[in-house]
Amino acid sequence: MTRPQLTYYDFGERVVAFSTTRHGGCSTGNYAAFNINAYCGDETVHIAENRCALANLLGIDEPYIVMPHQVHGVEVRRIDGPQQEVIEGVDAVMTDASQLCIGVSTADCIPVLLYDEAHHAVCAIHAGWRGTVKRIVHAAVQAMHDTYGTEPSQLKAVIGPGISLESFEVGDEVYQQFADAGFNMPAISHQYVKWHIDLPMCNRLQLEEMGVKDICLSGICTYLQYQDYFSARRLGINSGRIFTGIMLR
Repeated sequence: MTRPQLTYYDFGERVVAFSTTRHGGCSTGNYAAFNINAYCGDETVHIAENRCALANLLGIDEPYIVMPHQVHGVEVRRIDGPQQEVIEGVDAVMTDASQLCIGVSTADCIPVLLYDEAHHAVCAIHAGWRGTVKRIVHAAVQAMHDTYGTEPSQLKAVIGPGISLESFEVGDEVYQQFADAGFNMPAISHQYVKWHIDLPMCNRLQLEEMGVKDICLSGICTYLQYQDYFSARRLGINSGRIFTGIMLR
């Protein structure tokens, strides 16, 4: 097995932040080649080997890679160390512990990473369209404020690989959910034949509304770049997932 190939984000020397690509692992078929998600049908032995390869690359033990089982909700969980049991029903995780890689799993949904340099704390957020409508980014920023004293204006944020406006076609009922939730529809949507929603922009606007100023967008569309990043719309739900992680040094 070759070394996992990661897309890195620059949060400074005290932080390692990245998204995995499809390259460098041992999984096969629509899971090829690098997948560490245990909830999408991949073979257990491949997941274990890929997790170990990522841990080696990060310089930590494998249990120190922490990923929740997500449910498109808005629960944010503080993580202080390796978890003995599955973190069930959680879509955002945060920590101020060093050498602990927390992250979320996506394959068209939007991963968001936050770093509070003043309090040396980080957060990883899974923002699918349902979580975006429910404003999970708001919930995560508020949770960091309540837990660590984070001031939104001091946060650095990255919006990672996800489906783009051009590729995210939705039905009228999904468009209506965003409208009913009070989103600025001219700013986040466009009607081609059907409506399209700009999920990265939705989450950027939420961050800005909370007072976050330092926001970086990866600009990667998983649907268009499915050969490098997993896309459930391209490959089906029985396929691999991107792991977007962040770790304090």
